[in-house]
Amino acid sequence: MKGITVTLWETVQTGEDPFGSPLYSEVPVDVENVLVAPVSGEDITEQLQLYGKHAVYTLGIPKGDTHEWKDRKVSFFGQDFHSFGMPVEGIDELIPLSWNKKVQVERYE
Repeated sequence: MKGITVTLWETVQTGEDPFGSPLYSEVPVDVENVLVAPVSGEDITEQLQLYGKHAVYTLGIPKGDTHEWKDRKVSFFGQDFHSFGMPVEGIDELIPLSWNKKVQVERYE
């Protein structure tokens, strides 16, 4: 089993405005071997009740990945999505495959 490459948009401070407040921009980072699975009907209902968001896909993040996945723009299948909720992470040694974290995404307009 192998995942796809997705683009994670990281927020990076690029400078300061004249008043000393930080300025940010989004920088694309390719993350390889990410599993993409449609969410179940139960997950859609649960996420809608908890967050008011309509989950579309669940992403399986590979072990060893150190990127921030909470509240980020993610691109794959030629579309943009937005992650929401806290990423759920398991213990590497107790999970037999290559993925130990999952995050849900909604369609990004």
